[in-house]
Parts: sequence; C-alpha cells; structure tokens
Amino acid sequence: MHYFHHAADPYAHLTLQVLADFQENYASTLKIHLISGPPEWAVPEKEALAAYALEDANRVARHYGLSGPGENAPEAAQIALAEARMAAELEAHADIGKLLDVSLDLWSGNAPITSKNTSSEQVKAYGDSLLSQYGHYLGATFYYGGEWHWGIDRLHYLEDRLHQLGLGPASQTHPLQKSISTFPAGSEIDFFLSFRSPYSYLALERTFAFADRTGVSVKIRPVLPMIMRGLPVPRAKRRYIIADAAREARHLGVPFGRIADPLGKAIERGYSLLRFAEENDRLREFCNSFMAGVWSRGIDASTDRGLAQIITSAGLDWQAARECVDNDDWRVQVEQNRKDMMELGLWGVPSYGVGKIGIWGQDRLWALEQVLSAPTADVQN
Repeated sequence: MHYFHHAADPYAHLTLQVLADFQENYASTLKIHLISGPPEWAVPEKEALAAYALEDANRVARHYGLSGPGENAPEAAQIALAEARMAAELEAHADIGKLLDVSLDLWSGNAPITSKNTSSEQVKAYGDSLLSQYGHYLGATFYYGGEWHWGIDRLHYLEDRLHQLGLGPASQTHPLQKSISTFPAGSEIDFFLSFRSPYSYLALERTFAFADRTGVSVKIRPVLPMIMRGLPVPRAKRRYIIADAAREARHLGVPFGRIADPLGKAIERGYSLLRFAEENDRLREFCNSFMAGVWSRGIDASTDRGLAQIITSAGLDWQAARECVDNDDWRVQVEQNRKDMMELGLWGVPSYGVGKIGIWGQDRLWALEQVLSAPTADVQN
C-alpha cells in the first residue's frame, strides 16, 4: 500500500503520528511518498482552506490525543528544509520515527535554520506523478487495492479491510462520540447544506437526530453547489467524493447509490419549493426526501414527475406545490446563506455555524457537541 505525505498539510502531520503503530500492526508493505501538495484546481479557496485546516487539525488532534500543528503555519523556507530532510530519509531508510521528528520540528517551529540535505524536488515529482496516476490529489492519503483513505478520519476503513484479510487487528481508531443529553435552552445551529452534496444527505437526518436528542434548534441554510457558484470540482475530486460518500453511507446504514445528479435545473426547482415546505412545517422532511430521491432512488428532480414523487414522500401536496414551483424568490436568501457561511471561514458543505464558530463536515458532529458544550463567551468569540 502507498501513503502520500504533504509536509505542509496539518492533517498529514496528524496522520504521520499514527503511522508507526499502523505499520507495526499490519502485515503489509507500506511505501511512503513525499508530494508537493494539492494542485490549484483541488483547492479553489486556498487561503480559507489553509486557515480552516489548521483550526480543524488542532481540534482533531485534541480529540485523538495527538500533537496538534499549533496556531501558526510554518514559513515556506521551513517547509522546504523539512521536505529536504524527509526526502533524504525516504531515499535512505524511510524511518517513520525520523520522519515524525522532522514533522514535529516543522510544526513546533523548531526546524533547523540550515540543512545540508539536497533538494526534495525529484522525490516530490515522483510522489506527485504516482498520486496522479492512481487518481488522487490530496496528501495524508492511503491507497490500497483500488481504494483511497484520507487521514486518520478514514484510516479505520483501511484497518478493517486489512483485518478482514487476516493481516492484523480490527480498527481501534473509530472516532469517539460523546453523549451529552441536553444543551442550554435557546441553543441554535446554522446548518449549511446543498442538495447536490452527498455528504449533506448523509448529515441531514443525523443532524436532526442530534438536535432532537439535545434540544438544539436547527436552521437549514441551503447554498448553491460549488459548480453553480463558479468553483471547479474536477473529475478526480468527484470520483473520490462519490466513492467516499458511498463507503460512509454503508457504514452509517444510509441508502445510497441510485444517483440522479441534480446539478442545474433540479437544484433550482428544489430550492424554489423550500419556502413552500417550510410554510407547511415540512422543511426537514422535504430536504430529506429530495436528497434521498436523487442520491438513493434515482429520481430526476428536474421533472414534474420526479418532483411530485419527492413532494409526496415529504408529506406535502403536489398540486399545491405546482402553484409555486419555479419561482426565483429563493435566490436572495440562498446567496445570503453563502455569504454567512463564508464569514465563518467556510465554503463547502455540510457545515455548521455556532455563533461565530464554523465547523465543516458530516463527520464532525462530535466537534459540534464540543463547541456547544463550551462556555457561551467561547462560542461568540
């Protein structure tokens, strides 16, 4: 199997910390490759991603008991020296302990000022080429048997697969979940989603189940899909998202796979019915019915026939819905939702807003609990 490491990626810094135990636990050959980092097309909001990744990686590090990347990203010169040291180690012995020492130096700000190591460009060029050849674009990723696993968030899938093959123990790295019964009265979260996002579909009912259990109110804040906002989502990225979402759906027991991509007209028609559903107290049901329809039932939501199925499944009257479908009233609010999401330092969905704190991802409900458990002043600042 292959592991692709990007020295300047805080998530890769976390992954490197569990790599030695992983290698020791499983009877498999692990090949480590150094890469340059994701290409420009893979990070449409590069500065926002860098800022959020640092914050989120520190949160994940605390969750797993790892050393976080700290508050400040390393400078370009420090990164270059760390890459050179890692490249030299990979060309020699690929000792994970030594690679981790370099990473700890880099992210703690203790990287040496000078280095006698040669350039890392040739080593990174090989890693970049192999990563592209296998069809991915991110660091902190594992490739084995045609499947990709990103960071410690998805490592348990790889561990379980190796366990099924008799190559080591079952995973011990599944994310832990708290069980907080209630939160203070008046607690509210903004839930930013997109009907074209499979991760939004996976998050929807779990988010409301979380809210039902804890007494939190949820405000649904739809945004346009990234492509409809002018942000690129290239083929390699789409392939990985669908494969990863399908794997997550199987793990969660959520129906998935009969897909009718709602990009374009279907999204617009669906969003035009949001107010209708809300006025009839069925917004949650409508959002779930729409996304289940396009992600698990193969319903073409751009057609009246498809929308009628979705509306009926949500417990709404299609004849009444026909009177208001295809309006443009939703556009102003959806654009405001996007702006509010961006103000939180986020640009992708599903995302959550709690006061001035933004959390991204359907696999971050544990982080949402932590934020809601914090003192009110911490949430507002």
